[in-house]
Amino acid sequence: MSIVTKTGDKGETSLMYGRRLSKADPRVGAYGCVDELSAALGLARSIATDNFLSDQILAAQRDLIIVMGELATAPSDHERYAKDGFHLTTTEMVDRITSVVFGLEKDKSLYPKDWVVPGGTPVSAALDFARTICRRAERQIAAFGAQEKDLNPEILRYLNRLSDLCWVLARYAEKPPQPSS
Repeated sequence: MSIVTKTGDKGETSLMYGRRLSKADPRVGAYGCVDELSAALGLARSIATDNFLSDQILAAQRDLIIVMGELATAPSDHERYAKDGFHLTTTEMVDRITSVVFGLEKDKSLYPKDWVVPGGTPVSAALDFARTICRRAERQIAAFGAQEKDLNPEILRYLNRLSDLCWVLARYAEKPPQPSS
């Protein structure tokens, strides 16, 4: 099977279970922004040498697959989606990254005394870039959610928390290595 299907050549795409809609549809824009976010996080992960950073980024990317899948499924197909073994965005996903943020925030040295200028390190710059894409995804999904009554509110909570995580991970990436004792 080829990646070239030609089914999108006229500006349409398929949701899960084959429902067709315009590539300009707000739903497509919503999960498209999340896809961009996952790719930006992948860039950060590819240059991260710290295992903690890599693990946190990969966990977020795996969560974003869940978010994208949910957004790419029409509400009328959610029951079938769940029956097929796919997951929806949950409070537990939000709580997991909230816990990581709270754990990192115990290190007060991660908070600079002035505004942050991205680019302190390649990894922190990539994480700050991912954070801005996360905020855009959040705005896009909030706009989509204003029209879509059945939008899972955990999606917006997750993205809001993920942008916080990206920020604090970027500051963690800028922290000078501690000498071994």
